[in-house]
Amino acid sequence: MRTVLVTGPGGAGRTTVAAATALAAARRGGSALLLTPDPIPGFPRDTGPTEVAPGLWAARIDSAEHFRDEFLALQDRASGVLDLLGGARLDGEEITELPGSTQLALLHSLRRAAEGDWSRRGHDLLVVDLPPLGEALDLLSLPARLRRYLRRLLPPERQAARALRPMLAQLAGVPMPAQWLYEAAARKDAELAAVQALIEDAGTTLRLVAEPGPAAEEALRTARTGLALHGLRVDTLAVNRLLPRHSADPWFAALAAQQEKTVDRWRDEWAPHAALRELPHLGRDPRGLDDLDRLAEHTAPAPDHGVRGPGRAEDPWWIEVPDAPEGLGALLPGSRIVRTAPDGDGDGVPVLVWCLPLPGAVKKDLRLVRRGDELLLTVGPYHRTVPLESGLRRCTVSGASLTDGLLRVRFTPDPDLWPRTG
Repeated sequence: MRTVLVTGPGGAGRTTVAAATALAAARRGGSALLLTPDPIPGFPRDTGPTEVAPGLWAARIDSAEHFRDEFLALQDRASGVLDLLGGARLDGEEITELPGSTQLALLHSLRRAAEGDWSRRGHDLLVVDLPPLGEALDLLSLPARLRRYLRRLLPPERQAARALRPMLAQLAGVPMPAQWLYEAAARKDAELAAVQALIEDAGTTLRLVAEPGPAAEEALRTARTGLALHGLRVDTLAVNRLLPRHSADPWFAALAAQQEKTVDRWRDEWAPHAALRELPHLGRDPRGLDDLDRLAEHTAPAPDHGVRGPGRAEDPWWIEVPDAPEGLGALLPGSRIVRTAPDGDGDGVPVLVWCLPLPGAVKKDLRLVRRGDELLLTVGPYHRTVPLESGLRRCTVSGASLTDGLLRVRFTPDPDLWPRTG
């Protein structure tokens, strides 16, 4: 099943384009499932998948219901501790969602889709209506970050904690909740891993929706670095609400000319890597399937875009690596590890260079720190923790450079730790 994640600057019509994308797949004879937190005119408000048109299913993400269910389930699992402390349980009717519950509900829905709960009808396409662009990038990076926090706070190597539980229980005089806490952490880690796998899957792409104008230009320009840092591949830039180019009204003609200039710049910036689709302004908000049909014909991606693979020879961000070191992966989607000639004082050991495209990044906004077996990478407002594979753990970071939007990090193997041949 292919997955298309739809986002863009706020107010650009991403929910409409998400619905049109799913409808286009259904009209071509496929089966599509649309997940959205927002109501769509003419679509049912059911939280479970409901067929809207032949081949098109939609499910609304109810963050309030999800928060209430999760809170009650947690309250039940912790009932022993709550009773011991004399806590008064909350009823479902008095529980209201807290800030951040929308993001958690979206992750929960992605997990259900990844595990097949909503895909048993054999959907060919999953379309997810995400929050605005900045929030969406934070959301898509959240599973990996939460999993890292869980591993640091509750490491799997917990045999010592198990052995000490009876002693601690006697000293404290109360039962120790360590076991259920670790079990809960393991369950959450498995759930987050499923979402992370879906986001990082080669069949998952991003579709950006933007209404041409200065604010959208700045938002997309800033987001390009974040998209690359998190390994997210954009299959389509949907330019929404385009005005007719030839209007007798001078006011509309001036707006259309401004839009056209923006579209030309976007075509130069994005077309080498993503399809650019122009969606007309309907003169009003879409009101149902007929209006979505008018937009659906513009939403299909070009056949050579939208696949996150090893790259293409004509792609300027593609780095040919005929001799990638055995056992070393790319660390992040879209990056490469290159073997170079040995340093003069490197005792014959080749230097490894990690190459990561970061279009739009500038040196003053770049910060790179090696901490243990991880690289902490910050580019402007975006952060990424990159766990190093076993081969690179036996290396030291000997330098880094950022040239023409390409970050190169040099790893020099430690001769005492690096395996030798011959």
